[in-house]
Amino acid sequence: MISGKAVKIFQECIENYHIKDSVDQKIQNPYSKGDLSHLLYHKNWIDVIQWHYEDIIRDPAINDSYGMSIKRKIDASNQVRTNIVEKIDDFFLQKYQNVNLKENAKINSESPAWAIDRLSILEIKIFHMREETEREADAIHKNKCKDKLQILLAQRIDLSNSIDDLLKDISNGTKIMKVYRQMKMYNDDSLNPILYHKKGK
Repeated sequence: MISGKAVKIFQECIENYHIKDSVDQKIQNPYSKGDLSHLLYHKNWIDVIQWHYEDIIRDPAINDSYGMSIKRKIDASNQVRTNIVEKIDDFFLQKYQNVNLKENAKINSESPAWAIDRLSILEIKIFHMREETEREADAIHKNKCKDKLQILLAQRIDLSNSIDDLLKDISNGTKIMKVYRQMKMYNDDSLNPILYHKKGK
């Protein structure tokens, strides 16, 4: 099942990041370009880096200039994340392009790749919540985190099953593999009025 494969790759990526635990390190993707595994690893790497950017920027004592530089990195990261998710959906579009649709086939509210996006972020939450159950802290904090971890683990099961069920439905023609692009506007200097007014367009 795709969800099990994705979770293993996400866990591998998260562990690899935390060897150095630095947002400045470069990705070392172990999978071949063009493979779904390569896209999944890259997707999770972006999420892990962004997770730590979000931690950094919440430091109340952060230097304004440094904080703005991190904010711009988050914006750029969001665009890359969206691009990779759409490439994952392209993989599924190609895979299921010749499926014969059933007469009553319906469109899902979320594409497979955007559900996998949520699974990627969920796996990072699980890693860090588990850390909170193990670090030196008072019993109340650790017990609260243990309860939250159990909820996240249950969510992993439910989300994984939903992803696998969706792909199964797409493969047998009861769900339509259809993708609407995100069409992000804030990074596009032809669509963001702040940017195109600056350029005099």
